Amino acid sequence: MLVLGIMSGTSADGIDVALARISGAPPRVRSELIAHTSLPFPAALRSEILRVAEGGKLTAGELSQLHARLGACYAQAALAACRKFGVSPKRIALIGNHGQTIFHQPIPTKYSGQPTASTLQLGDGSAIAARTGIPTICDFRPADLALGGQGAPLVPYVDYLLFRHARLARASLNLGGIANITVLPKNCLPSQVIAFDSGPANMLIDALSSHFSRGRLRYDKDARLALRGRSLPALLDELMRDPFLRIPPPKSTGREYYGREYVKNVLALGRRHKAKPEDLIRAVTIFTALSIVDALCRFVLPKTKIDQLIVSGGGAKNPLILAQLSAALPQIELLPSSQLGVPVEAKEAYAFALLAYETWHCRAGNLPSATGARGPAILGKICHAPPR
Repeated sequence: MLVLGIMSGTSADGIDVALARISGAPPRVRSELIAHTSLPFPAALRSEILRVAEGGKLTAGELSQLHARLGACYAQAALAACRKFGVSPKRIALIGNHGQTIFHQPIPTKYSGQPTASTLQLGDGSAIAARTGIPTICDFRPADLALGGQGAPLVPYVDYLLFRHARLARASLNLGGIANITVLPKNCLPSQVIAFDSGPANMLIDALSSHFSRGRLRYDKDARLALRGRSLPALLDELMRDPFLRIPPPKSTGREYYGREYVKNVLALGRRHKAKPEDLIRAVTIFTALSIVDALCRFVLPKTKIDQLIVSGGGAKNPLILAQLSAALPQIELLPSSQLGVPVEAKEAYAFALLAYETWHCRAGNLPSATGARGPAILGKICHAPPR
């Protein structure tokens, strides 16, 4: 099957589209990433996504409109990608669309008198299927959540398919808005894989870059701002007291925790330590790296020796994060996923193509050892295209 995977992450910085050729069945799923691209969100739509994801008020009607608008936007991205790849949409068998996460609360909290966990990804799959003529699978996370899981991370199943090794113990680190780690002991079974969100990746860096540039910069390209900043150890020590770092896996997080209020607290912390903008951006960049090191040392390395750390996501292009990881983990070989055939910016979109393929064949796509679910779940909802 030719499958398109579509991903827009916590940073809402654009829509990634990957085209994959996939065949077979576990444990011998064969896949090839054929092409990938990234398309920006319209500026007004991105602003609305970020506003809503950080708790901005909206009516039920506005929520419905945003869901429909995102569906149309993903469909446009899919068709634009097909044109760029030189592939007719009629040749595409399936689309897997992660959707845009607006809310993620995997730990039950009291709502209407009952403990309730929920997650919400917007982007109407029916609109995508109708506009592209391609069956679309969306809304992957609730099936795992319904079985008591975190609904995240879901990429570990794909990490297992792509990166499991008979003689090497590996950890796969994805640096999107949030950092997540998948641990793959050598020659592991699916039940031996653990995975969790370690904390922020690009989210705080992007937020501070935008704040201090008055919106001119959406991220700190090549860590240029951070590399101009001074190191402030006392400020970094306070960041490392973040309670989320101490929570044992399974765990997941997002903009609900590391969003606007968290950034306000970081800015206040910067003022207390008389940090210049570059100093504070440097601090959160190093905090990102050290929170990953802390997670590995606290939850992984006491039980599992790691030979290689495979890095993907936009943060894999941040030289300061990579330098900090290399310095703090000298016993582990650090390599980008591109060295294993998966471009760093394409892995998550590729992952949702693979997850959609498994759902289409009525096979589970979660790893309960990673999410904490009571058992396997067939992920997502299938939206059929209109009859041809």
